[in-house]
Amino acid sequence: MSTPVPPPAPASMSTIQAMLHPAVIVGALGYFVDIYDLTLFSIVRTPSLIELGYSGDALVRHGLFLLNVQMVGMLLGGIAFGIIGDRIGRVTLLFSSIVLYSLANIANGFVHSIEAYTVWRFIAGFGLAGELGGSITLVSEVLPKNKRGYGTAVVATVGVMGAVVGGWIAGHAGWRTSYFIGGGLGLALLALRVSVAESGMFSHLKHQAGVRRGDFFALFRNRTRFLRYARCILIGVPSWFVVGILATLAPEFGQALHLTGVVTAPVAVASVYLGLTLGDLLSGYLSQFLGTRKKIVLAFLGITSLATVTYLLSHGASPRWFYGVCFALGVGIGYWAVFVTIAAEHFGTNIRATVATTVPNFVRASLLPITAAFSFTKPWLGPLGAAALVGAFCIAVALWALHGLEETHGKDLDYIEPA
Repeated sequence: MSTPVPPPAPASMSTIQAMLHPAVIVGALGYFVDIYDLTLFSIVRTPSLIELGYSGDALVRHGLFLLNVQMVGMLLGGIAFGIIGDRIGRVTLLFSSIVLYSLANIANGFVHSIEAYTVWRFIAGFGLAGELGGSITLVSEVLPKNKRGYGTAVVATVGVMGAVVGGWIAGHAGWRTSYFIGGGLGLALLALRVSVAESGMFSHLKHQAGVRRGDFFALFRNRTRFLRYARCILIGVPSWFVVGILATLAPEFGQALHLTGVVTAPVAVASVYLGLTLGDLLSGYLSQFLGTRKKIVLAFLGITSLATVTYLLSHGASPRWFYGVCFALGVGIGYWAVFVTIAAEHFGTNIRATVATTVPNFVRASLLPITAAFSFTKPWLGPLGAAALVGAFCIAVALWALHGLEETHGKDLDYIEPA
């Protein structure tokens, strides 16, 4: 059965109507389950591997291996689902992604060997890669240009709450049950499919002859287009420096800073994600209210810079203060929704889904060189000096990238990217 094509969204649509649009609701809930799964694996990987018979160094070795396998799946899935979104449709992208990672989640709850765990983490990563980009692309195209920022902000804000819920469920249920719940939530979303219509922009483009859609390599054949694509990726890099270094290694930094009490990674990560929830809501609203994407990202990079400096100078502080700074870091990197929206708005309808799905996954993959750089400089500079150097570089690169991008607030997205 073909997906219905809606009439163009009326420019007079109210903000509430935009935020409650079916595409926004389904996208937000889909991203919620997406973040739930990503966070859940980080929380349950140790107890799950212990139950599978591993201990000591094997817990770290196999845990990192599974994380890397999942990352490879996300990189490949981002490309594959982006092409699907541009060649077949945004709704097809969205729901095939939901089906795949939901079934993989359920399968993760049944694993009894590291080999099976590896296979299903790869498949889960592959499926998770399409959710955010597909949602942002669809929402950006079905809402009027003066309201789409509100819609993408709702998607990101509700989605990030999945991290909080995932942590809570993992703390009250076994790791297998937690996976089953995640998979069940994803499959329940399929019941909402009938309320989501395909993007009118894409549907009209699909019937135009001679237009090449979903050409991933077109992003690399033209120097100007490649630089635009690279800049869209680089503005998001500080977010994974904060999550992957400052939040994940919070216990080590707490010792280096001689805090008055013990800090734990789960609480630090939860504090960052709570701040991220608020940041996503604020950045999306302010970008619409003030009519600018670039200035909002610039302001939030400023918050990230200030919070990072405060974090690294918190010698002798209390754990409560430290977690408060982690919350501020989360607010600072809360331009995630605006960042992905900027990427979608910078490219034509024929490759928009490809860009929107690959950009956030390449940003996630930036954690690999970030951690490598931190590990390389740590023996000479110590954890605080290494974090300061790597963090300054990430923020500087983001500022350079942002400077070279155009302002896209209110931009008409109904156009084709030339071959």
